[in-house]
Amino acid sequence: MIQPAKEITKRKVEFWFDFGSNYSYLSAMRIDDLASKSGIEVAWRPFLLGPIFQSFGWNSSPFVLQKQKGAYTWKDMERQARKFDVAWTQPTTFPRKAILPLRVAALGMEKPWIGHFVRATMVRNFADDKDIESEDAVREVLAAIDVAADEVIAQAQSDENKARLRQATETAAARGIFGAPMFFVGDEMFWGNDRLEDAIDYASSLA
Repeated sequence: MIQPAKEITKRKVEFWFDFGSNYSYLSAMRIDDLASKSGIEVAWRPFLLGPIFQSFGWNSSPFVLQKQKGAYTWKDMERQARKFDVAWTQPTTFPRKAILPLRVAALGMEKPWIGHFVRATMVRNFADDKDIESEDAVREVLAAIDVAADEVIAQAQSDENKARLRQATETAAARGIFGAPMFFVGDEMFWGNDRLEDAIDYASSLA
């Protein structure tokens, strides 16, 4: 019997992220394991956070624009990384440009390698403190997870796929997303790495 679409939706958590988001890094490293234990599907949803911030009149991350918030955030990241046993190095460039890897993620949203690609890219940014934007960087990540790098990069740079990422960003704005990571269970919104467990618990309660 084909399961009704409504039931499928109940068992899914949408994970909206940007590779430049440090708290998205923490969630990316944890979400698959947590969701799997609860029988919840993860829907990976890359988008560009920059245009969202620009709509608020910000030309960078609030962690850059607000000195005190930034100082707190880097200390908090040290604590959270220890808590979740996640490698962490404060990036020397923040936020790092990530348009190409986001295009790759938009292309691969439904591919079996999407989680591996996101985690590897996040680690490169927030643990290894390396460039993630260049073709060489993206090719290195794809090769490391056994994905045909040249083919994927070419497809990611197509006009069709560029439009896919733009549309995802427009959808994020239309749904009221104001930061990352953001999680949705149906229309229910959860913001921040510290709400990841709540989102999964909520999805489980609806099943």
